[in-house]
Amino acid sequence: MPPFLDSDRVDLAVIGAGLNGSLLAFAAGQAGLRTALVDRLPLASLTEAAFDGRTTAIAYTSQRLFKAIGIWDELEGRAEPILDIRISDTGHDGRTSPLFLHFDHREAAEGDAEPMGWIVENRVLRAALLRQLQTCPAVELVAPDEALDTRRDAHKVEIALKSGRLLAARLVASAEGRFGTMREDAGIGARAWSYGQIAIVLLAHHERPHRGVAQEKFLPGGPFAILPMRDGEAGEHRSSIVWTERASIARRLLELDAPRFNAEFARRFGDFLGHVEPAGPRWSYPLGLVHAERYVDERMVLVGDAAHGIHPIAGQGYNLGVRDIAALVEVLIDAKRLGLDIGAADTLERYARWRRTDNFTMVAATDLLNRLFSNDIEPLRLVRDAGLATVNRIPSLRKFFVRHAMGLGGDLPKLIRGERP
Repeated sequence: MPPFLDSDRVDLAVIGAGLNGSLLAFAAGQAGLRTALVDRLPLASLTEAAFDGRTTAIAYTSQRLFKAIGIWDELEGRAEPILDIRISDTGHDGRTSPLFLHFDHREAAEGDAEPMGWIVENRVLRAALLRQLQTCPAVELVAPDEALDTRRDAHKVEIALKSGRLLAARLVASAEGRFGTMREDAGIGARAWSYGQIAIVLLAHHERPHRGVAQEKFLPGGPFAILPMRDGEAGEHRSSIVWTERASIARRLLELDAPRFNAEFARRFGDFLGHVEPAGPRWSYPLGLVHAERYVDERMVLVGDAAHGIHPIAGQGYNLGVRDIAALVEVLIDAKRLGLDIGAADTLERYARWRRTDNFTMVAATDLLNRLFSNDIEPLRLVRDAGLATVNRIPSLRKFFVRHAMGLGGDLPKLIRGERP
């Protein structure tokens, strides 16, 4: 796509073309903001199968945003609905507690019983976003290129790119992820720590269909998530696995040859879906927490993992970013319609206030859950198993948790409600 006719001046510059950055650029461009999306990698490389083997859980309210901006039609045929979630606890001895928690999507229904969410392969989501970006006249794709220096003042942002180009904007958004440099360069501190865990990510084929049920098995080393996927092209039943282990154990597992790794995997997976085996490569990702002390600075805003990177235990990390994007676009469009400066401090502060409580609540909840369940301490096991059983027996509590998993709590931006800002 050629540069904008008006030299290099845009309303919004987004740094980082991952899932959050690409979505922000498209939603902002579609709403009428002239936007530049900058990434150091060729964008086509982000959609290759070897780039990212993960899947993303798209909550019900995030799906409403995708429908509102016209992307869901492209994703729907590749997304597997999550109809139920089953949570159980397993000790070192391999025995699963008879007490469990089962969520049914129909418990949160207010009319038609919608799925709690959908599982989509990251590469499929990236490809759909890229195709939409390439057709959006308000968005310029600046890749491969890299922001070497960013200068911000009361009037504008100037970004010096590696290509030699100087990009001027009213506002810059960092969507670089939890270890991006822009947050640090702005002097924004962050609470950050490692969980000492590694997530092993892989695809599994199993004998029997999953029937849209997501499983979260809490093992002493961390959660073992079994996420339902669409059947493969040959009709094979598939699930995406996020297997969390203590880092030292995970490294040894990853070094095993295929027969021994498959045996360890099958032991943890269980036989409830018949014969099961890994299919394809293994990926691994160290797990930690990062939460920025603030989300805004002079003419700069943080979205997604740049603002808050959380444990995948609840599958809510990307959905927090989607809600960031919905709130930010609404705030910026409101300011533009009133003839106000979209990069002004009071405009950005409205975004920061809107997102702080939701993000902090999820950061704290996932941190607590991981610490509570990633162990085999007998008194804690008794407490958490009793807690699972208690929630399972009380319909109103189950409905409360289901609605929050769907993203239905709090002050929702228009895009999250399925409306245009």
